[in-house]
Amino acid sequence: MRELTVPMDANGQLNHNAVVAVYPGSFDPVTNGHLDIIHRAAKVFDKLVVAVLNNTSKNPLFSVEERVELLRKVTADLPNVEIDSFRDLLINYMKKKNAHLIVRGLRAVSDFEYELQMASTNRKLSEDIETFFMTSTPMYSYLSSSIVKEVARFHGPVSDLVPPEVEQALRMKYAGR
Repeated sequence: MRELTVPMDANGQLNHNAVVAVYPGSFDPVTNGHLDIIHRAAKVFDKLVVAVLNNTSKNPLFSVEERVELLRKVTADLPNVEIDSFRDLLINYMKKKNAHLIVRGLRAVSDFEYELQMASTNRKLSEDIETFFMTSTPMYSYLSSSIVKEVARFHGPVSDLVPPEVEQALRMKYAGR
């Protein structure tokens, strides 16, 4: 496990004004579109927490632990990115992390309505939480974890859709089915 770089001030003291953002999601599995948002958000915020949602109402392909491990592998080059998981309300998790910004990726106009509802609900639950929307890079605007799983399930090529570590994990998952 790598150490997280914590923003320090000029005197080497912890910077309590560091901007901490949380990028929540299922990441089942993490795609190149997710990574695009992670890399870009890591440049904007002092610390980015990528938080895997443990949603018990869904039937994910990868366990939470597997998703966290895959994310750790593919973000190892980003010292200000922390990978974590949660199963509570996002707002409660944000308070634990002392974070005030939620990062959400928008692929298309169709994403906006749902994301606006979520952002408004989160703002209603906690007025000190803001949502930061990042539009996807056009080459990933069609990409979703569902599409990746569908292509991989039928042994289609996913090398342009996911990092090599995820491609290998998908092949292993579907080889056993």
